[in-house]
Amino acid sequence: MPPTPIKTQAFLGNLPMFSEMSAAELDRVAAGTHTVHAAKGQTVCQTGDPCEGFYVVVYGQVKLGFTSPQGVEKVVEIVRPGQSFGEALMFLDKPYIVYAQALADTMLLHVSKQVVIDELARDPGFARRMLSGLSRRLHGLVRDVEAYTLRSGTERVIGYLLAELPELSDGQTRPEVNLSPGKNVIASRLNMTPEHFSRILHELADNGLIEIDNRIVRILDLGRLRGDAAG
Repeated sequence: MPPTPIKTQAFLGNLPMFSEMSAAELDRVAAGTHTVHAAKGQTVCQTGDPCEGFYVVVYGQVKLGFTSPQGVEKVVEIVRPGQSFGEALMFLDKPYIVYAQALADTMLLHVSKQVVIDELARDPGFARRMLSGLSRRLHGLVRDVEAYTLRSGTERVIGYLLAELPELSDGQTRPEVNLSPGKNVIASRLNMTPEHFSRILHELADNGLIEIDNRIVRILDLGRLRGDAAG
């Protein structure tokens, strides 16, 4: 079955950086935007590829990472629907320093560099929103460094689970987190080995905080889990 088409203008209009744009402005951005479909495991861009714009994930998941000369993979970020990547490199005229690979069947929008530059010249407010998005990304990287250096492995795992918690539906008392990226990917993202990640999950389960069902982690005691995250 072919992928379901989307209305590019409508999707872009729901993103913070484009939300204040008029219909005419969104039409101009959409004219410089094209869709990219990537099957699970497919590479969206390689380290060293020229950065000719930035990507926004419509559905699916994309991991950003790099591989050391020794062949060890480090996952830098897991990009989810509504999130973007590539903006900073686009402005620096630098090639990609990480690769991007689909973790599931994924659809992305690629917004060209030229259309962004044209809109920046037309609308100072757009520049402010772009800077806000880049600032949030920088803040996230600083928090990552803090976590790697100051927080224990258990605190990092709990922090990940809490960050991934969905909104509780009516009548639901035990929220669930889907480890859909895979334990190896999540462990790399948290700067630990897969074995260490699995051991911490089982320790949390033994302590009655969570229940593990394959890739589903069911939160049994949210209050205690939050208390442990706070140290």
